[in-house]
Amino acid sequence: MTDYGHELRFGTFLTPQNADPQASVELAVLTEDAGLDLVTFQDHPYQPSFLDTWTLLSYVAARTRRVHLSGNVLNVPMRPPAVLARAAASLDLLSGGRVELGLGAGAFWDAIEAMGVPRLTPGEAVDALDEAIDVIRALWDTDGRGPLRVDGDHHRLAGAKRGPAPAHDIGIWVGALKPRMLRLIGRKADGWLPSLAYLQPGDLGRGNATIDESAAGAGRDPREIRRLLNIGGRFTPAPGGGLDGPPEQWVDALTRYALEDGIGTFVLATDDPGTIRTFAEQVAPAVRDAVAAERATSGTAAGPVRSAAALAKRADGIAYDTVPADVTAVEPGDRAYTALRSTYMRRGAPGVVLLPRTTPQVVDALGWAREQHGPLAVRSGGHGISGRSTNDGGVLLDVGALDEVTVVDEATRRVRLGAGATWGKVAATLAPRGWAISSGDYGGVGVGGLATTGGIGLLGRSYGLTIDHVVAYEVVTADGTVHVVDAQREPELFWGLRGAGGNLGVVTWVEIEAAEVPDVVYATMTFDASDPVRLVERWSRTVRDAPRQLTSFLHLQAGGGGRQPLAQAMTVWADDDTTSAVTVLEELLGAGPVLDQRASLTPYSGVVGPVAKHHDGGAPPVTRSGLLPTMTPAAAADLGALLGSGEAGLMQLRATGGAGNDVAPDATAYAHRHQELVVSAFAGRTRRAGLDDAWDRLAHPHMDGLYLSFETDPRAERLLDAFPPLTLDRLRALKRTYDPDHVFDQNFPIDPRG
Repeated sequence: MTDYGHELRFGTFLTPQNADPQASVELAVLTEDAGLDLVTFQDHPYQPSFLDTWTLLSYVAARTRRVHLSGNVLNVPMRPPAVLARAAASLDLLSGGRVELGLGAGAFWDAIEAMGVPRLTPGEAVDALDEAIDVIRALWDTDGRGPLRVDGDHHRLAGAKRGPAPAHDIGIWVGALKPRMLRLIGRKADGWLPSLAYLQPGDLGRGNATIDESAAGAGRDPREIRRLLNIGGRFTPAPGGGLDGPPEQWVDALTRYALEDGIGTFVLATDDPGTIRTFAEQVAPAVRDAVAAERATSGTAAGPVRSAAALAKRADGIAYDTVPADVTAVEPGDRAYTALRSTYMRRGAPGVVLLPRTTPQVVDALGWAREQHGPLAVRSGGHGISGRSTNDGGVLLDVGALDEVTVVDEATRRVRLGAGATWGKVAATLAPRGWAISSGDYGGVGVGGLATTGGIGLLGRSYGLTIDHVVAYEVVTADGTVHVVDAQREPELFWGLRGAGGNLGVVTWVEIEAAEVPDVVYATMTFDASDPVRLVERWSRTVRDAPRQLTSFLHLQAGGGGRQPLAQAMTVWADDDTTSAVTVLEELLGAGPVLDQRASLTPYSGVVGPVAKHHDGGAPPVTRSGLLPTMTPAAAADLGALLGSGEAGLMQLRATGGAGNDVAPDATAYAHRHQELVVSAFAGRTRRAGLDDAWDRLAHPHMDGLYLSFETDPRAERLLDAFPPLTLDRLRALKRTYDPDHVFDQNFPIDPRG
């Protein structure tokens, strides 16, 4: 007996006839409605009575929601593999991860040649399919770097760019009968897809043996390779030959194929709706039950198998096999890992990424993570400039799935935000009510990070920091306890979470009182930054003297290499009084030589709108940050000198005065309530020492404090810049109460021991 323990799947093998184009589409929809798992279509591109299979798959993907889709099998000689790779990945992304690739080396060569494709010998066709698989996998591998080269005799890549990556691990299933093709499957494919009608007794066993031997020789576990089988037959009252007979006969036969020949997927070739329904309703459930019962008795391990290559990528000190069953875990080598490993600016290599979907799952994930070796990072959105929401070799707890945005109280505009939501989603959800929450300058920023650090945004001078409007948090502390805190319940923890939350626990949701915000005027201005000293001084003075409705951020880019020094101001006038807006914006235009200007009246969601997260950061960022009480001529001169030194390629100034400074310094753990500007510098060179030296000289006479989210200097004295002494004493006391073992030690660690 050969049972590979694969989860059983059932599907249909349909004819893509074009006499009635919708007929095969309706059969695909029926397949899904009946509860089956897979829809496949023949692929004969030279057959004029058939629809084109890939076009049909795309159409069916739009008509269905759950079933997986595949050609059975696609004619590779007529479908260039590089194009096929991108088509499959694209359809997989559009369909939510429902595409598989059944591939064939080609048959009916007279018809293929008649379509203008050069004839291949059987051996050449196998070689071409072998190379095609390499091309497809290479283009899907977006985790690699640099252009791609595949030097084959039939298929090549000569510097192609990678991507797109599919939404899930697309299975490459190969239709094959002969030993050479079977050995190819063992080395490279994810599945074997023969047709029962072409098999002789014993062929399944012999084929499995050949595949398994080849897999073992390639360092693979044979269980990695799914065994599929195209089947055919009729449901009849009386037993007959083959599968022809009553459903009970089918159940017995398919159960034997699953337990004795390792078949994990049965694909029924039929275009009859009644046969599909009977197969789905009477055969598939009974086979699943029979196989499950036998596996329970025999102790056969069931479920997916991790490849030897993937196992080799596991980090030392992490007990992967003990991850809580209710928590999704993504490891190096998994398709989803590439999209999760990095942040906006830092390319990470965590040993495992945990993806809880509920607060109890956060508790389970955190408890397990505490027992593992290596650092623990917590992520909400991953856009933070500091790059601390990933790591190398440790555990990353990603709460991105906790992304609900719910109105709790219409009268007080109280809104509950999941920590994994993005501010773009929040803004879009609140816009129809005319509400907004000040929240940075980019819609991809996560709620959890910004709402526990401060929240300096483009409504800041009008409405203050994000944390100033927080009324409650739910947080999981280091011991796994869930706390709901506010001004009455654990007020000291509530105080600490507003400014130092990353040191105190994993926030799962936050409740905030939104503001009534009419349409705002959003303006962008591009300046010639050849004289950065004059520009920053005039811009800062104009913003400082402007009404609180105006908040502006200024981004300056050093010139060099033939590039002109440029600056861009992003400005929001938080009012729909366009007449007053024009007056103030005209003053701001006087900050420097204007190269471009645009302004529009828009809801706040038009400023901070929803964006897709595609984080693939590079080297760890080198940034420095400081809080400037006010812009002086000396500070402007030193900032201009830093930008011109080559040590800083980019500089950002964010206005943070106004309403944020109305709050008492001891009201929250973010105590910086008299400064007018946040200044950040990004290294123009790869080494950090140059920027550190230059910034340290600048900061001493001008800066007073720093904003954690923009700082990457790991030196201990930065903690003293972030938190004044009295604030730091209170935070250390909180750490001794809620995190005495210093579990949360990655985000500017506050040692409870002092």
